[in-house]
Amino acid sequence: MRPLIAIRRTPKIDFMGWHKVGFALSLLLTVSSIGLFVTVGLNYGIDFVGGTLIEVRNTTGPANLGDMRQKLDALHIGEASLQGFGPPTDVLIRLPRQPGGDAAQERVVETVRQALGSSVEYRRVEVVGPSVGSELIRAGVIATVLALFAIAAYIWFRFEWQFGVGGMVSTLHDVITTVGLFALFQLEFNLTTLAAILTIAGYSVNDTVVIYDRVRESLRKYPRMPFRELINLALNETLSRTILTVSTVALAVLSLLFLGGQVLRGFSIAMLWGVVIGTYSSLFIAAPILYYVRPNRAALGSSMDTMRVRAPGAR
Repeated sequence: MRPLIAIRRTPKIDFMGWHKVGFALSLLLTVSSIGLFVTVGLNYGIDFVGGTLIEVRNTTGPANLGDMRQKLDALHIGEASLQGFGPPTDVLIRLPRQPGGDAAQERVVETVRQALGSSVEYRRVEVVGPSVGSELIRAGVIATVLALFAIAAYIWFRFEWQFGVGGMVSTLHDVITTVGLFALFQLEFNLTTLAAILTIAGYSVNDTVVIYDRVRESLRKYPRMPFRELINLALNETLSRTILTVSTVALAVLSLLFLGGQVLRGFSIAMLWGVVIGTYSSLFIAAPILYYVRPNRAALGSSMDTMRVRAPGAR
């Protein structure tokens, strides 16, 4: 099969020669991410911890964030977060949850309306309670875990259980390191970010399946080739497709990051990281894991005699 136009000739990069370095780096990233999550924690948005979100538009011109912040600080309602997004007239205001139930949240919204005056148009007001936030956290964790098991089951059904192990490990690695990134930089973690993580899992497994399909095809085509060389061949033959996919997705995500405004910032950062780490894990985790769990060549279409042949240097 001819390689795509991005790479006119199939390269001969020794990916397997670097797979142990990749394993070590991935282990370091995973342990660090778990450590950051446990010690530092995530900067949860109001979707998870509760609070009030107010989207406003200044009708007299560009919004003065400094003046608006002074007016809100004078109300003594807790630390308010103001962020401009989209046009210079639009502002996103986040207020901490007030003691006193739903009635207290309604009163603080009315207080903010009076403080900011009539020159501000209120486009959206959302109030999230702590019980809803904890329920969303639980639902998000369940959704992520179920997605990982569904991905592993699909790859197992599509190929063999050995492929499912590699696919699940690499996808879990991508999810954990993304969470670690948000914990490290204390980026706001909300429902949009959770959606990005699930999207990353889907993107990562898509790239992995393409590589696995080429590995399976090569197992049938080259039954006597040492498994290490066969994995390298499959990775090099799909490298052109990987580069094209990463490039196009990265361009779209960069557009969201720089033009999508503050609301999509967390989603864009998570997706951009996911594109990079998902490609890395497909090349240096998902494929090399097959070298150790070793799928059954007979089950993939090779003869039993082929399985007994071991080339020099093969495991």
